[in-house]
Amino acid sequence: MIYRKFLKRPIDFCLSLIAIIVFSPVYLVLAFMVRKKLGSPVFFKQQRPGLNEKIFTMYKFRTMTDQRDDKGTLLPDDKRLTKFGNFLRSTSLDELPELFNVIRGDMAVIGPRPLLIKYLPRYNEQQRRRHEVRPGLSGLAQVNGRNAISWQEKFDLDIKYVDNVSFIGDIKIILKTFNKVFKREGINNQKDEIMEEFRGDK
Repeated sequence: MIYRKFLKRPIDFCLSLIAIIVFSPVYLVLAFMVRKKLGSPVFFKQQRPGLNEKIFTMYKFRTMTDQRDDKGTLLPDDKRLTKFGNFLRSTSLDELPELFNVIRGDMAVIGPRPLLIKYLPRYNEQQRRRHEVRPGLSGLAQVNGRNAISWQEKFDLDIKYVDNVSFIGDIKIILKTFNKVFKREGINNQKDEIMEEFRGDK
């Protein structure tokens, strides 16, 4: 309880600041590559619900083109996700800008992943509890299957994390995250990493 209330946020801030400094050359290289291969803007911005369902702007590196059909309508996500964009997603490199969200206090290093605003009215009361903590760069669901498990399994893991936040638990998830990213495990789609939409309880 002491860790969750008083220590988690300062530790997250310090870890994110150090990571931003260490990875600053990587930011520059990725920004250049994204601009060259996918165009401008380099960053993708989207509104997501955070702690207590408060809406914040989440930042990522762009992974899709702006390709449109003859009527000027954007093509489906799977048509706009390039090979380079898929590489960024599968390696989680597209999520590096989220470290700035941690600095701002929108996110934590570890916590349930921030999902889409349109999912909010689709949650049941138990699933909604995932917003009792800040969303994270990685979480218990990400190190236990990521996109290879069902929505219900993800939500069960999110709530398990909410009920058991601890320093040791966060360290274990961080170490497992590095291992998963290195091995590129938990990706359930053959061509891309477009996650199936959550449509609520059946």
